Amino acid sequence: MLDEMDVKILKLLQQDCTRPVAEIGKEVGLSTTPCWRRIQKLEEAGVIQRRVALLDPARVNAGVTVFVSIKTDQHALSWLEKFHTAVVDFPEVVELYRMSGDIDYLLRVVVPDIAAYDAFYKKLIARIEIAKVSSAFAMEQIKYTTALPLSFALAAPVNAGRSHRAADDE
Repeated sequence: MLDEMDVKILKLLQQDCTRPVAEIGKEVGLSTTPCWRRIQKLEEAGVIQRRVALLDPARVNAGVTVFVSIKTDQHALSWLEKFHTAVVDFPEVVELYRMSGDIDYLLRVVVPDIAAYDAFYKKLIARIEIAKVSSAFAMEQIKYTTALPLSFALAAPVNAGRSHRAADDE
């Protein structure tokens, strides 16, 4: 289970993971070593999966976002594996979800322009048979964040058998 101190640390790391541990510790009320130990435990438990740089899509020529809905009439495991392998190979696909409801998969694709999306689409359908594809181009990004809401975190188990004790903070 996460505790309130973990949540405070995670909130700060989601804002800027390059902040020095001493600064994070000071802000949450811990000295450097106990703060660092908590961060290490959060990494070991898989709560912190990785630390990354967020790039401006327009400045790296990937400013067009396309949401691609895919419907398939094939639900065999072999097709599923082939589809996953094909999609993972495309760097333009930055998110992939298996969905419930009317569509089977939803992809978020980033490209420089419509011509690049058309090239991506042609490569995709050449690699895998798809029953129906629908593309929606984002006109404007209203909200975007990578920060997860942490209001639910205190009720979530981190990793069975692991817990943070007050002794860790001494």
